[in-house]
Amino acid sequence: MVRALVTLPRPGYVRTFRYRTVATSEGVERLPGVLFRRLDTAGEFHAVQEVQKDAWGLDKDPPVPAPLMRAIQDNGGLLLGAFRERQLVGFAMGFLGREGGTTFHYSHMVAVRPSDQAHHLGHELKLYQREEVLAQGLTEIRWTFDPLQSRNAMRSVRRLGGRPVRYLPRYYGPMSDSINAGLETDRLLLVWPIASHRVEKRLEKAPSPQDDDPSRWNRSFALIETAIRPSGVRIPVSTRPPGSSELALEIPIDLARVREAEPGGAQSWRAATRTAFETAFANGYRVDDFVRLSVGGESRCFYLLDTAPDDDAT
Repeated sequence: MVRALVTLPRPGYVRTFRYRTVATSEGVERLPGVLFRRLDTAGEFHAVQEVQKDAWGLDKDPPVPAPLMRAIQDNGGLLLGAFRERQLVGFAMGFLGREGGTTFHYSHMVAVRPSDQAHHLGHELKLYQREEVLAQGLTEIRWTFDPLQSRNAMRSVRRLGGRPVRYLPRYYGPMSDSINAGLETDRLLLVWPIASHRVEKRLEKAPSPQDDDPSRWNRSFALIETAIRPSGVRIPVSTRPPGSSELALEIPIDLARVREAEPGGAQSWRAATRTAFETAFANGYRVDDFVRLSVGGESRCFYLLDTAPDDDAT
């Protein structure tokens, strides 16, 4: 099987290369020098704990314990690993979920060691997870992510074709890891209909960078007005109720930079986007896409929303 892989789009540049997936006795080589397979041994589950600590900078918050991982793996869940030279460098962890009459796979964690985060591993772990879940006879994967993290939004919404459907304020309560400390843990719940025509088309041909075609953003109504501070960081100054059938909801291009350069800036973004998302969802809008654009020479990120009918049918 041949799979096309595309780098995270950035203004004016996109690189595509192809790699043939190769099955070996130790797993499936989905990227050059990286094997993917289900995890099995106690040592591998403990290695997942170390990747968690490395990826999130865990100090006080404990990682998911290895015995729980074994229980998940042996009872309908999935623990999938990516190995480079026999070392675990990334994993995907999930379990069965149910809401109403829908049974789905809930993807609780996907993490890659910081030294490997520029090598497409997170994206490829999601594709591998999709294949394993389809083999279980399920057609839907769900997960939550921080709506202010632009890299996660780009991968989850734009590249994979997932659909954020619900805003969850303060979802996890206070967390002390290096990524979440000091910021309320709001999340978007995303549904990924992995057998739908929309998702299949998105995966067959990776979307081109939106810098080349800002027409949709140009005609969209901005839910959040922003301004650049003397620090060089853009922060929100006001929110507005929806005023058009197409909306643009801005987030910071680099939340870590906001936290470093502008005291209180991350909290301002959290409050503004919470209001904007909750208002839009309450008025029947849905998230349709996510884009990174060059606006006046400045890179900026936006969720795009509309009120069009659902097109996620299988």
